[in-house]
Amino acid sequence: MSGHFITFEGIDGSGKSTQAKLLADRLRAEGFEVVLTREPGGSVGAEEIRALVLEGDPDRWSAETEILLFTAARRDHLERTILPAVAAGKIVICDRFADSTRMYQGLSRGDLRGIVDQLHSLMIGREPDLTVLIDMDPATGLARAKSRQTAEERFEDFGQALQEQMRKGFLDLSKEYADRFRVIDGASDMDSVSDAVYATVKQHIEASA
Repeated sequence: MSGHFITFEGIDGSGKSTQAKLLADRLRAEGFEVVLTREPGGSVGAEEIRALVLEGDPDRWSAETEILLFTAARRDHLERTILPAVAAGKIVICDRFADSTRMYQGLSRGDLRGIVDQLHSLMIGREPDLTVLIDMDPATGLARAKSRQTAEERFEDFGQALQEQMRKGFLDLSKEYADRFRVIDGASDMDSVSDAVYATVKQHIEASA
C-alpha cells in the first residue's frame, strides 16, 4: 500500500486540529495505519522549537528569524516522522505544514513569501498529497482560539486583522495549489464538518489506489 501525506490548514480557531484527530480516528477504525502529527512539532527536536515560536511576546522574533526556526523544525519533522511513515505505507495526517509558513511568516509582517518558498525548495522539497483547508470566519475563529487560554497564543495576540489577512491568504493559496487543496466550510457543526472531511479524504485515497 502506498502512503499518503495529508495536511490540515486554516486560521487559528478554525477547528482543524479537532478535525484532524476525528479523521485519524475514523481511518484507524477502518484498519488504516495512521500517524497523527503537528507543526511546529512532530519530532523531539521540532517540539523544542515549537515552544520558542509559539510562546512569549508577539514581537519576540522577527519574521525572518521565524522562517528559519520553522524551516529547521520542519526539516527534522520530515526526516524523522513524515517520510519514514509514508514510505512504510501509512497515512500521515499533519496539523499545519509549509502552507502555514507561507501565510503567517510570508505575509504577516511584510512580503516574505519569496524567502519562504526558496527555503522550502532548498530544505524541504515536499508538498502534501492532499491539503484540507477548514475555512472559518476570522472573528469566530479568534474568539474560539482565545477561549482555549493556553500558553501558545503568540499569533492570536496579533489580533483579528491578522486572522482576516490569513483567511484571504489561505483561500488564495487554495487556488494557487488547486490540485491538492480542498476547502471545507468550518461554520457547520463539528459532525457535519467531519463527514465532509472524511468524504474528501476517502475520495483522495480511493483515487490514488
